[in-house]
Amino acid sequence: MTDISWIVIVLAVLVLVAVVVGVIALTSGARSRRGGALTLPPEEVSPFEADQPPAQGASAVLERDEPATPTLERPESVAGRMQRLRERLARSGALGQTLLSILSRGDLTESDWEEIEETLLLADVGMGPTTELMETLRTRTKVLGTTDPAAVREVLRSELLALVGPELDRTLHLDPAVGDDGLAHPATVLVVGVNGTGKTTTVGKLARLLVAEDRTVVLGAADTFRAAAADQLSTWGERVGVPVVRSEREGADPAAVAFDAVRTGRESAADVVVVDTAGRLQNKAGLMDELGKIKRVMSREAPVREVLLVLDATTGQNGMRQAQVFAEVVDVTGIVLTKLDGTAKGGIVVAVQRELGVPVKLVGLGEGPDDLAPFVPEDFVDALLS
Repeated sequence: MTDISWIVIVLAVLVLVAVVVGVIALTSGARSRRGGALTLPPEEVSPFEADQPPAQGASAVLERDEPATPTLERPESVAGRMQRLRERLARSGALGQTLLSILSRGDLTESDWEEIEETLLLADVGMGPTTELMETLRTRTKVLGTTDPAAVREVLRSELLALVGPELDRTLHLDPAVGDDGLAHPATVLVVGVNGTGKTTTVGKLARLLVAEDRTVVLGAADTFRAAAADQLSTWGERVGVPVVRSEREGADPAAVAFDAVRTGRESAADVVVVDTAGRLQNKAGLMDELGKIKRVMSREAPVREVLLVLDATTGQNGMRQAQVFAEVVDVTGIVLTKLDGTAKGGIVVAVQRELGVPVKLVGLGEGPDDLAPFVPEDFVDALLS
């Protein structure tokens, strides 16, 4: 080939290469202007769009706020409760203040003594204790021969204290028992009472009192006739981190719930199991028999250490009749006296203990969550006379 022919071929090749390069450059630019990659990412579809369920096995990438860990309440110590409740009792000591004012008059007439007797009876002290106190006061004031308020107060204090019974055992027996299998059983507490005495609330407050003493607690919601009672108890438990055993079926066998609560307490090595029961009318034989069944069934898992009867202090002598019937059915070991604040009915303490030989172990003085404390006779009498 001639030199001219080679030049033509080379030029043709160069032109071809230039064309190819130009095409490639144009294509790249077009791609660049369209956003780069030709393969678009799959369209993101919100799991809340339309009514289409997400594909099985697909994981939804949703950011959700983690639920905050609830902050548990720390119940008030026993010492703090006692101080506050003493102050509240002192503000409602109408009984002691009335007696002091009469006894300090000097030479008491028969009318004065009748006024003292009426005051004691209205305070629900009861006829028997009232008669005893009247005779003792007549004798001691005559021997004393003085109207000095301090001396009269000391006489009244010693006699009221004797009626309240400082020698009675008011301890809550909550030490774990050892069963035949050698394992520790939780101390079990059965709480009973009629409707309207504040029984479920008392169970919740008792749980707080036990937590304040660093005991581990399980609650049993054996009031299966009212769903609200189990809900209420669950709320009390949640506030202090105490588990509640309950049935989701209204009208379930309360004995079965109580049994499960005690078993749960054993399996979790709890210190105390407290079982709430339905409010019962003391004249309903079937309900009272069921209460006896609950106690028997609980005893299969662990001995029942305490049976606490919740009484409303404002019901007076009617509350005492309630106590008698409950004591016949379940062998009551202690009284919880609620609504004692703001009332002159404190004499029910004397009456119920005298009739049953059962001590008042706890008192409720207010609607606050920690308004429940051990009953101390000396504090009670001193508050009445303050």
